Amino acid sequence: MFNLGWPEVAIVLGVALLIFGPKKIPQLGGALGKTLRGFKEEVNAAKPSETDPYQDAEDADYR
Repeated sequence: MFNLGWPEVAIVLGVALLIFGPKKIPQLGGALGKTLRGFKEEVNAAKPSETDPYQDAEDADYR
């Protein structure tokens, strides 16, 4: 995706460790995980209506 190798990942982690410190990094990781999990749940919740455009029409009573 970003074409990062192991040296680049190590540099990014080292800089993050210097900026945030060892106590703050697990908290940031947890917050990032919760954010991504919530985003994934919202995307998955939206998929059924996108895959079947006639689902709403079948659910509604137009008679």
